[in-house]
Amino acid sequence: QVQLVESGGGLVQAGGSLSVSCAASGRTFSSYSYAMGWFRQAPGKEREFVAGISWSGALRYYADSVKGRFAISRDNAKNTMTLQMSSLKPEDTAVYYCVADFSHGSPSRTPDGYDYWGQGTQVTVSS
Repeated sequence: QVQLVESGGGLVQAGGSLSVSCAASGRTFSSYSYAMGWFRQAPGKEREFVAGISWSGALRYYADSVKGRFAISRDNAKNTMTLQMSSLKPEDTAVYYCVADFSHGSPSRTPDGYDYWGQGTQVTVSS
């Protein structure tokens, strides 16, 4: 079993920066190559892909809406992943979910491409 725990969400003004992190535990991560990523869901909207990263970090995918503003990274030695968000906009307000996929090495852009989900952390951007 895998547990994913997000942290670092909060309230920030538009134009500001914030980072959210994900700590993974419960499985022998060093024995597997797995992709990780971030999804978000705003009130009344569907869950959407934000960013994904492969095991090595060589593949990093971003939604068009965050490209150039968000940066995803991971530290496999610490079993952590971070999403650094800058130039935040009110439309970035959402619950951000950490995800992990042990079936494929490349990050998926769809929710069904991930085996495990965290509980989510709220990010609120005020105008």
